[in-house]
Amino acid sequence: MARTLIVEADGGSRGNPGPAGYGAVVLDPETGETLAEAAEFLGTATNNVAEYKGLVAGLRAAHALDPEARIRVRMDSKLVVEQMSGRWKIKHPDMKPLASEARSVFPADRVSYEWIPRAQNKHADRLANEAMDAGKSGKQWEPRDSRAALDTAAPARSAAARAADASAEAADEAAEAPSAGWGPDLGPPATFVLLRHGETALTPEKRFSGSGGTDPELSAAGRRQAEATAAALAARGTIQAVVSSPLRRCRETAEAVAARLGLEVRIEEGLRETDFGAWEGLTFAEVRERYPEDLDAWLASAKAEPTGGGESFAAVARRVAAARDKLLARYAGRTVLLVTHVTPVKTLVRLALGAPPEALFRMELSAASLSAVAYYSDGNASVRLLNETAHLR
Repeated sequence: MARTLIVEADGGSRGNPGPAGYGAVVLDPETGETLAEAAEFLGTATNNVAEYKGLVAGLRAAHALDPEARIRVRMDSKLVVEQMSGRWKIKHPDMKPLASEARSVFPADRVSYEWIPRAQNKHADRLANEAMDAGKSGKQWEPRDSRAALDTAAPARSAAARAADASAEAADEAAEAPSAGWGPDLGPPATFVLLRHGETALTPEKRFSGSGGTDPELSAAGRRQAEATAAALAARGTIQAVVSSPLRRCRETAEAVAARLGLEVRIEEGLRETDFGAWEGLTFAEVRERYPEDLDAWLASAKAEPTGGGESFAAVARRVAAARDKLLARYAGRTVLLVTHVTPVKTLVRLALGAPPEALFRMELSAASLSAVAYYSDGNASVRLLNETAHLR
């Protein structure tokens, strides 16, 4: 009988596109022994191109060991697994030739593809990051310098890095995938009910109010909104935990809901609002008058910061995505209320949709509005609600 080999592969891009690298490892399925490793710095490339390059390298390494072997490919890229399995079409022109190259290494009937969680793909992930680290130093990865086999028990990437990769993959997968809802039963998702805090004195005037300003309290109207929301959520009876931004307006809103539900409020720093720098407390018109060039740059690029060293939307997305990943690990399969702000809510929705940064300007969120996103065990997400305010009427 033909020998079976396991190929695990991964790729990453620090910027998507940006400095990229791949890693691949060939394993003995019985003992788990590492039989071969491959990694390479690719220069500038996208996340998915790097993943495909890792797949090709892993298959070629397995072929060098035994050209007659049967291959089980395991990757944490749902996009690559679904495309190479033939269930999703390959639309992107950069990936079509790489997929063809991968198919040419072994006959199709001798290769199977399996999606695995990121936590189970640490070895290949380490190799990819070693390759990118080497490239940053102006070098190429060398097998003798690798610690990937030794370090796989440690976390492969920071939460922020995993979040950046997940966001990049989500955008590509959304473009390639068939309609959601047709997959296997993955069990109950983690559902984040996203509550924007109630009004403050600044809200009706539509002034920039972030994490670098005065940290205002709820107004009388905001307190009424918080109580109305608490009553509505208590009637639904689905919330199992409450998590809040550290800012006062969110804590006050969260405490009103938690008191009605008999729950405690947990604070998550990553859910705080953007730091709007020198724009804090100003209206959009006032910013346009005082800082027109900075405002134009901010509207044009997610990497631009508000005047005075505030946070860019790109920085907020990394922070929010890291908080999301931490909360998903803590509340798997549960329904959790996240009391936060306009930008974090929009960011969570945008990332779930795989939408570009400019989508932030195309969503409306009222004070004390409810949105919801469900997160499944295969890494996919589903937006279930946006800016619902019926409970306030």
